[in-house]
Amino acid sequence: MPGTRTLVLASTSTYRRSLLERLHLDFETASPRVEETRLPDEAPQAMVGRLAAAKAADVARRYPDALVIGSDQCAAVGDRILGKPGGHQQALEQLGTLSGQRVVFHTGLCLIDSASGRHWRGVVPYTVHFRTLATAEIERYLRLEQPYDCAGSFKSEGLGVVLFQRMEGDDPTALIGLPLILLCSWLRQAGLTLPPGAT
Repeated sequence: MPGTRTLVLASTSTYRRSLLERLHLDFETASPRVEETRLPDEAPQAMVGRLAAAKAADVARRYPDALVIGSDQCAAVGDRILGKPGGHQQALEQLGTLSGQRVVFHTGLCLIDSASGRHWRGVVPYTVHFRTLATAEIERYLRLEQPYDCAGSFKSEGLGVVLFQRMEGDDPTALIGLPLILLCSWLRQAGLTLPPGAT
């Protein structure tokens, strides 16, 4: 029946879980078993689209009657992809490089109906223009927020906004890692009711 399907987020990201919780839908999470590496000469948009689909497909094989959501994101300056810094010094260098730059966050999204085989796939861009940043303010920011598990070395949903000059895009949730506007459209097409009714 519409609205009663099992919904699975193919991610263990706390950021994506928090975003999906906004929709007031019951869902499960599962860790995808996907090698997250860039192919030779692969464009950032192509990479995140491919990996989002691979994550959803891997989890869909384990859930034969579910709607499975896969997502992948990268931050790019041109064709150069920025990884997660992992530590303070790397984050300091990364934000120093981003000072005064235009950074595009590409977020791949895939929804698979594992019962029917129907699937949806897309990539949502979101652009951040960084101010010219002094080393001292980068240091202060990193000490306060410690965004070492975030591509680009900042949290847009937190204190990271102090680093920006402006932002451009159709869906601010894409910047955090799960484009909810596009996802809601697909979930409706898959038969779910949004917003959900009282249970």
